[in-house]
Amino acid sequence: MTVDIRTLGIIGAGQMGSGIAHVAALAGLDVVLNDVSLDRVNNGLATVNGNLKRQVAKGTITQAQSEETLARIKPEPNVEGIGNCDLVIEAATENEQVKVKIYGAVCPHLKPEAILATNTSSISITRLAAATDRPERFIGIHFMNPVPVMQLVELIRGIATGDETFEAARNFIGRLDRQIAVAEDFPAFIVNRILLPMINEAIYTLYEGVGTVESIDTAMRLGANHPMGPLQLADFIGLDTCLSIMQVLHEGLADSKYRPCPLLVKYVEAGWIGRKVKRGFYDYRGEKPVATR
Repeated sequence: MTVDIRTLGIIGAGQMGSGIAHVAALAGLDVVLNDVSLDRVNNGLATVNGNLKRQVAKGTITQAQSEETLARIKPEPNVEGIGNCDLVIEAATENEQVKVKIYGAVCPHLKPEAILATNTSSISITRLAAATDRPERFIGIHFMNPVPVMQLVELIRGIATGDETFEAARNFIGRLDRQIAVAEDFPAFIVNRILLPMINEAIYTLYEGVGTVESIDTAMRLGANHPMGPLQLADFIGLDTCLSIMQVLHEGLADSKYRPCPLLVKYVEAGWIGRKVKRGFYDYRGEKPVATR
């Protein structure tokens, strides 16, 4: 059952889901955007609209392209509404139990030839696939954040992923004009296997008093030529997501070097999870971000 991907369903209209909807619709695909409520879907559409306006202002796309892109995205608060899509990408929170629950709800509505994918940044594709009715038609398609800006997509096949599924996913990513990095199904894949331990070590550096938030970020920006410091980046990713990925690495590889820093745990417990709540390693409630330590 070879799939020609013409319609894309996205489960989760947050930062990642809305970004995937943006690039897919801009590439000419019809998109059905789903979340647990219409309000969340509309918030996702508002994010897409704002990002499109920025692209128009920069001259990256035309006003007509912006309008056509928005018109291709259909809001859908009910999961059965994505049943006719050729490819469905789950872009929910980085929590295995949440993802498995979503698969249980969506699989009965999918057509037999449909491909189901996950945007997970760390969780086993093989294990997630086993929770579906189509492990041979399940694959990891991990977009980078922010999706409209970042050019890389990690493509990860589980042990049961079929060749046709892999090729269909590869062709889909190519249509979006993105570059592919094929990763094996190991915890956190390639990018986060390297990136998140670096961020975690930066948090340990703060925790142990080696440097302040600002000195650590300045050191890595100017000393390693990083575009943003690791603590600023952690806030951008979301400290809850950083913690989830470090937990997957620690549990999956059983190596103490991946132990999440206690300070990261403390910030997440406090609800200070980064820019999305305006507090993390920086406080974003004023005109300029202010370090919280």
